[in-house]
Amino acid sequence: MPILQVFLALSTLLLAQNAFAADSAADIVRGAVNYWRDQSSHTVAELIVHRPDWERSMNMEGWTSGSKQTLVRFTAPPKDAGSASLTVNDEMWSYSPKINKVVKIPPSMKSSSWMGSDFSYQDLSKTDHIIDDYDHRLLREETSDGKKVYVIESIPHDDAAVVWGKELLKIREDRIILEHEFYDQSQKLIKRLSAKEIKELGGKLYATVVRMEKMEPVGDWTEVKHTAASFGLTVPESVFSLSNLSSPRNLPQ
Repeated sequence: MPILQVFLALSTLLLAQNAFAADSAADIVRGAVNYWRDQSSHTVAELIVHRPDWERSMNMEGWTSGSKQTLVRFTAPPKDAGSASLTVNDEMWSYSPKINKVVKIPPSMKSSSWMGSDFSYQDLSKTDHIIDDYDHRLLREETSDGKKVYVIESIPHDDAAVVWGKELLKIREDRIILEHEFYDQSQKLIKRLSAKEIKELGGKLYATVVRMEKMEPVGDWTEVKHTAASFGLTVPESVFSLSNLSSPRNLPQ
């Protein structure tokens, strides 16, 4: 075979392999995000905010429908009960019973702390921004507990409305997200979300305990401990309304 033909054949093969790897990485991320949020859900959890010199906990319930609607409401302790956050499409609101007021969260505040925790409003929303606004590349494969783990680098598009320079995910072959790291524009690791406990909940394997940990200051972290979950239930559209945000009624379990 002439050298030119060999070169063209190898180039075509290399391009095909690169395209396959890119598609595979995107498919892995999409599958993991869709598995995590499911078609709809209701969860009961404890939110624990830890600092080196103090710790506090709150109980909460959450409802999701598709990729664009999320409602989280706090039920305890009394001083936090009734506080709630709502996401619909790319818009977010919070409600505080102390002032009996619904406040819209502007885009500039979506990366700020949610309820004093290490999660941001954007982390809370469970939207599909990482699917639509990022390019994904499979860096390597690892093994954990006898299962294959995909390490994927996700780089935001130039026009994406995100603050991160890149994100790094470790996704197990059964679609469980083991780690999710967030890097700033200078490629410095800022915080890491880790699955601390994985077990069956709501009829499927689920990361029942997850921890968001800041790299600085050392020792700051927030855990979400899920105690109950239902997936694939019917959640009325009225659940994700501003009126329901401030005056909850007939929430599905």
